Amino acid sequence: MVQNKGAVRGADRSDAGAMRIAAVQMASGPRVEANLREAARLIEIAAAQGARLVALPEYFGIMGMKDTDKVAVREEYGSGPIQEFLAQTARSHGVWIVGGSVPLVASSNDKVLNTSLVYDDQGNCVARYDKIHLFGFEMGREKYSEERTIEHGKKVVAFDSPFGRIGLSICYDLRFPELYRAMGEVDLILVPSAFTETTGKAHWETLIRARAIENLAYVLAPAQGGYHVNGRETHGDSMIVDPWGVVLDRLPRGSGVVVAGMNRTHIQRLRQSLPALQHRSLGR
Repeated sequence: MVQNKGAVRGADRSDAGAMRIAAVQMASGPRVEANLREAARLIEIAAAQGARLVALPEYFGIMGMKDTDKVAVREEYGSGPIQEFLAQTARSHGVWIVGGSVPLVASSNDKVLNTSLVYDDQGNCVARYDKIHLFGFEMGREKYSEERTIEHGKKVVAFDSPFGRIGLSICYDLRFPELYRAMGEVDLILVPSAFTETTGKAHWETLIRARAIENLAYVLAPAQGGYHVNGRETHGDSMIVDPWGVVLDRLPRGSGVVVAGMNRTHIQRLRQSLPALQHRSLGR
């Protein structure tokens, strides 16, 4: 775990009354069973550090040798080894778990829904978000087209929890600020990701901090980070950012966990001092 010691604090952020939240960073491979073992190890570390909510990155269960590999392991909503793992692990540690993305059955037989699932500390699935914006990128030898194997989600998702109101998003969604405005006022934004090294190096931190600042909300951003068996390189830099844009904790590369306190009083004070959400004139 790497602390960002040089961050400008900007505003008082007492940890009194804070709830600890955690982001898990992985470099997942093509074998679901091995990835789940690594996720279990990292969730246990986060829970031991007092985290009450632990979020896993996008594609934590599989980063296949080819794009269609995730279609082969897709699950029906409510059943399957990946979902069973999430429910059982949440229940056994008594923590909330966000399964960054799980490949679920879609209406098309050759595609999946790339779905974030949230489990409470009793192992109940309490929220589901199907990724709306699908990544497409072509630069030099790099080329990605998620729409070939993933079906677009259609619904914006925000829900109430012990951590406040949570808004769900996945990776490429980060580039579309209108999604976060459509959530209404949220206290915590989830952005499980697998940013490429090319796009992540250029834009990841800027976008994460921008979403925190403009929404005056915490952002919890677990990421894939490192070299993968399939030859892909992901950016990593999993981080937790507060509503003032301060990076509370981050991990540049490799498997690990970042943990920080989330203080809802801090959110309220900042929104009183800078009532930008109330000052909106367009799109209300």
